[in-house]
Amino acid sequence: MNDWPEGRDDGYGRGSAGAQPEGAQRMRHVQRQQPPRPAVPPPARRPGPPPAPGVPPQQAQGHDSYGGYDSGYNTGQVYGNPSGPGGPGGPAQPPSGPGRPGRAPGPAPDWRKRIKIGSIVLVSALVVTTVSTYFWADSKVRREVDLSKVIERPKEGDCTTYLIVGSDSREGMSDEEKKKLHTGSAEGKRTDSMMILAKCSSGNTMISLPRDSDVEIPSFVGSQSGKKFPAQGRRVKLNAAYAEDGPELLVRTVEHNTGLRIDHYAEIGFAGFANIVDALGGVELDIEEGFKDEKSGADFKAGKQTLNGEQSLAFVRTRYAFAESDLQRTKNQQKFLSALASQAATPSTVLNPFELYPLLGAGLDTLIVDKDMGLYDMGQMFFAMKGVNGGDGVSMNMPISGQRGGNLVWDKAKVQQLVKQIQNDEKVTVRGN
Repeated sequence: MNDWPEGRDDGYGRGSAGAQPEGAQRMRHVQRQQPPRPAVPPPARRPGPPPAPGVPPQQAQGHDSYGGYDSGYNTGQVYGNPSGPGGPGGPAQPPSGPGRPGRAPGPAPDWRKRIKIGSIVLVSALVVTTVSTYFWADSKVRREVDLSKVIERPKEGDCTTYLIVGSDSREGMSDEEKKKLHTGSAEGKRTDSMMILAKCSSGNTMISLPRDSDVEIPSFVGSQSGKKFPAQGRRVKLNAAYAEDGPELLVRTVEHNTGLRIDHYAEIGFAGFANIVDALGGVELDIEEGFKDEKSGADFKAGKQTLNGEQSLAFVRTRYAFAESDLQRTKNQQKFLSALASQAATPSTVLNPFELYPLLGAGLDTLIVDKDMGLYDMGQMFFAMKGVNGGDGVSMNMPISGQRGGNLVWDKAKVQQLVKQIQNDEKVTVRGN
């Protein structure tokens, strides 16, 4: 029995009043109201790993296939660990690479390229340092000697010759330093040592010129006045030429009395000499026989020892403690300069700025050279002295034949032979005193 009134059709069926069962009826769709959402652009996502076999593809941006309806179940990665990376419980993460947790694997470092770039940077730094050092050192050299003022010069030879002079200049020294170095306080400057260094392919030769050598003062042009002074046949000690008109007249006198052309001139005073030794950390020397001299302050025992600047100056200046006087002193000077050059002209000094800069700074501003002498020529001079000390050459005094009024007279025949061998770049066979 049907309690519904006849003729009512509300779309929900008629119950069981009819003889036949009702057919399926369409139910009215009720749209569920969703609260409005703010328009937020979706975060950029990196492509994740491909889905596992059998897992259906997911809809993008959390929407299902029902006309934009958001069920709330498509945010993030549904399948897998919901609380892990990429699921609704945590932020999306890229896959981790070997040894790099949380980061995508990158390309292996190109070590060849890195080494190449590092080498270029290192070489560039060395070039800049070398060039800067060169100009810095070149600016400190005192080019004060003009060899173009020297007249009537001998012919040029095959070897490069240097006249190396140690002067007793006290320039720049305080009273305390003069007392410490036993230099005295005499005004002006005089030559304390002189030697010729011949750099030859056949072997280097170092020849000491005793300050008491008997020489003739030739005609010359005054270095300051420009006036020509004729020869008068005056015979004096060699160091008197320097005292009369400086380096130019000394060069003129040496060339006139030897017949050997001098290519370069180098002079250093007391202070510069001592400073160079101290900057180098001292010079090791083997003294064969001990000696003592109150005038120079020398007090040495026999044996191998390291001399500081003060001791080195006393060693090369001492003359009164020896029977041979000036001849023995010149031998000591040669020995010391060769040892100094051997220690200074080494890769550990030249390539080490912490040693090279103090060494150059200690000596270059007191070094006086000719106007044509560059740093390269100075380097060649030091390496030539080092070669003599290493056995690649000859070290000797100018050959002496006797004395005249207390002055040492050179052996003319031996001097001429010696000069000829140097001019022709021949092996030196002459031996001096």
